[in-house]
Amino acid sequence: MNNKLLVRGIFCDLEKTFDCVSHHILLSKLKCYGITDKDFQLYQSYLDNRYCRTAMYNDSENKNKVSDWAKVSHGVPQGSILGPLLFLLYINDLLKIINKTSVPVIFADDTSILVTDSDPIDFDKNSNMVFKTLNKWLKANELSLNFDKTKYIHFTTKRNKSVNLKVGFNNNFITTCTYTKFLGMTINNTLTWNNHTDSIMKKLSKT
Repeated sequence: MNNKLLVRGIFCDLEKTFDCVSHHILLSKLKCYGITDKDFQLYQSYLDNRYCRTAMYNDSENKNKVSDWAKVSHGVPQGSILGPLLFLLYINDLLKIINKTSVPVIFADDTSILVTDSDPIDFDKNSNMVFKTLNKWLKANELSLNFDKTKYIHFTTKRNKSVNLKVGFNNNFITTCTYTKFLGMTINNTLTWNNHTDSIMKKLSKT
C-alpha cells in the first residue's frame, strides 16, 4: 500500500486439516525432501498400521458398544510434537506454486494469501487465478476449503474505496468482508486497530 499497489487478502479455512493429510502423499513428499533410509522408516512406522474404533455407552444395556477396528490412512496424530511439523512438510510445496503472483502466509494450518498489483484489471484476474490454483492444489492433495469460513478482504487507505470483486472456484464464492480474525488478531480493511480493540473490550467486560 505504501508503494501505491492494490492489495487483497484471502484468509483460508481448511476443512479438518490435520485429519485429512494423506499418509501416502506425505511419505512421497518426505522422500522428495531427502528423507530416506532409517529416517524415512521412522516416519513411516509412526504413520503406518494405525487403527481406530468408536465406543458408545448404551444406557439401556448399561455397557459400551464398540465398532470394528478401521485402518487409519489419513491424518497426523494431534497433540503431538510431530503433528504440526508433518503438516508443514505436507503443504510446503504450495508456496512454490502460488508465490509467483502472490505472497503466501502460512502458520501451521492457517493459510493466507496476499495478492498485489498496480493494474486493476490484472489485479482482479490474478486474484481469481491464485484462488483457482490454490483449490486445484488442495484437491490434488486431498484437502479442501471451507468456503463459508474463508474470507476475502480488499485492503484500502481511508481515502480510497474498496472495489467489489467476486473470488471463487467452480461457482463457489468466498465471503467478502471488512475484517476477520488472523492468528489471534482482528484485522480490518484499513489496517487500524478499531475492531481488535473492540473485541478485546467485549471480552474484558464479561470477566
